Amino acid sequence: MDKKKNIDRIMISKIVTGVWNWGAHTPQQINELIQRSIDSGITTFDHADIYGGYTIEKLFGDALSLTPSLKDKLQIVTKCGIKLIHPNRPNHAIKSYDTSKQHIVTSVETSLKNLQVDTLDYLLIHRPDPLMNIDEVSETIESLKKEGKIKEFGVSNFLPHQLEMLKSRVDIKINQIEISPLKTDALYDGSLDQCQQYGITPMAWSPLGNGKIFTAQDEKTLYLKNTLAQVGEKYNLALDQTIFAWHLTHPAGITPVLGTTKAERIETAAKVMSIKLENEDWFRILEAAEGNEVP
Repeated sequence: MDKKKNIDRIMISKIVTGVWNWGAHTPQQINELIQRSIDSGITTFDHADIYGGYTIEKLFGDALSLTPSLKDKLQIVTKCGIKLIHPNRPNHAIKSYDTSKQHIVTSVETSLKNLQVDTLDYLLIHRPDPLMNIDEVSETIESLKKEGKIKEFGVSNFLPHQLEMLKSRVDIKINQIEISPLKTDALYDGSLDQCQQYGITPMAWSPLGNGKIFTAQDEKTLYLKNTLAQVGEKYNLALDQTIFAWHLTHPAGITPVLGTTKAERIETAAKVMSIKLENEDWFRILEAAEGNEVP
């Protein structure tokens, strides 16, 4: 019972607006995207320090400054831990991971400054770091919480054993992993089972398979696309809406992260937040995705 209450307390919309591809937009355009997303009921925005070559958090913050009242209406998820080779980070010699106290704290303070907010709703470690010291990470996260710089903590792309190790030291609220009808590993590798067990929210990045479902011409993907269309017709849903409904039907509470730059696509996605597929329809999509019926 306590775990169920814990899930209910997580302040995150059932679908999340991802901003990784917003780098070509002006602050004014981003401001409109934010407002239309919130008005449609999608109030959570997914960031990472590296997005747009370390530029999008600043663009988003500039957009928020145009309408400061928006800050009280949204939740921000951001990630750190990846160090890219980029002109905006000239001190990075190679691509690497860094989950040291110094890097996490510096990343958080930079994100707060760029986003022009006082606290981050969720901070995620972007990738598993083979050099991660779990005691150092947990102590750093607890310190950031006490200072009011972050509210909650999560991870991204962690396998169950990696999450279990870190969870032995620090509370984890989110695991952001790739989940789509074209990438179903999380259904079988224990990731979603673990999320249900601990009340962790699984956020699905690339829920549309990086757009492959719309462009691929191979026989298997075309069959999946046809099945999605048949199921969607039953619920009066478009192809992308049907896929999002497939995510939302899962009892782990999968939260799809949108990758669109268009407000209309955000608003269309929001319309499925209350829809769940019947079990057989969910399995029809899975069967088409896997190319065979369940064992």
